[in-house]
Amino acid sequence: MAATGFHTADELNALLPGTLPGLLGLVVTDHEPGRLDATLDLRDELLAPNGYLHAATVVGLADTACGLATRALLPEGATGFTTIELKTNFLGTAREGRIAVVATNVHAGRTTQVWDATVTHAGNGRTIALFRCTQSVLWPR
Repeated sequence: MAATGFHTADELNALLPGTLPGLLGLVVTDHEPGRLDATLDLRDELLAPNGYLHAATVVGLADTACGLATRALLPEGATGFTTIELKTNFLGTAREGRIAVVATNVHAGRTTQVWDATVTHAGNGRTIALFRCTQSVLWPR
């Protein structure tokens, strides 16, 4: 992913069709440097065989929110970034409705960025997952 600087929510949403986040149905609702909000409407295809929200759906939402937000904080001259570590603590689940994520920057350095994201059920506000990832900033060779 090339370093492209700040994008509005609409500009970020335009990048999603034809990608995994687009397939999931992720919608960016707000973006400012250091923070990104997004939502995802639940449907049967995003659930596990047991009828509950699939963990990969939650991770996909959180990782995408952090990744899209990373773009705005890349240092000048960086060519992009890649996720080098992620961790998720699952605290709840959902079967229907909408889930939401708020991704916030914890560290924006020259070689790494660290992001936290909280995934909640939009209907009742309950926390579904706490997510943290580290992004490696890529530079020209």
